[in-house]
Amino acid sequence: MKYYLSSYKFGNQLDQLPSLLPLAAKIGHIHNARDFTTADVERKVRSQQEEIAQLQQLGFAAEALDLKDYFHREAALRTKLNTLHGVWVSGGNTFVLRQAMRLSGFDCVIHELAQRNDFLYAGYSAGICVLSTSLQYLHLVDNSDDFPYPDCQQPLWQGLGLLDYALLPHYDSYHPESEAIGRTVTYCIEQKLLFKALRDGEVLVMTERDAS
Repeated sequence: MKYYLSSYKFGNQLDQLPSLLPLAAKIGHIHNARDFTTADVERKVRSQQEEIAQLQQLGFAAEALDLKDYFHREAALRTKLNTLHGVWVSGGNTFVLRQAMRLSGFDCVIHELAQRNDFLYAGYSAGICVLSTSLQYLHLVDNSDDFPYPDCQQPLWQGLGLLDYALLPHYDSYHPESEAIGRTVTYCIEQKLLFKALRDGEVLVMTERDAS
């Protein structure tokens, strides 16, 4: 699997994104990190529309992929994802995103897709934080006790496990979460946890070999 992992939005390597997949490749836009209970619905819809439009301008066939439509329907999600060339996972609350991934079975299916060299995982903020083995380090940044889905009422501390280190976006940036990320960097150093801090604008472009 290929990775395009941005601290915020599309980052400063946007010119590399179209080279990672063929022209008109199908991209599913996952926006469930914005399902947190205090989210502004109009702002949520607008931001998804803007990001899908940006992907389409880059030459991708982008469409909304709401994981809520696949809760307890892992087989259906697997079928859907196998028709796509990649996913774009946007930011918000990492713990809420993780809940949606667990309830839909995305967390299982993505490990199957990780074996494909023609599949892209792309995204930013919460969309990249969720890739690590543990989400414990994020307790200083996101609310772990926000439960918008009735079928999940406990925090999920296990990440997707596709990376063996934490990604910390918005570090030393003009972002509302930058201060909390700074404290998280200190926490990771004190706890001897592996991490990579990204400033807004920075992007990691990797293959599965790079990520392992």
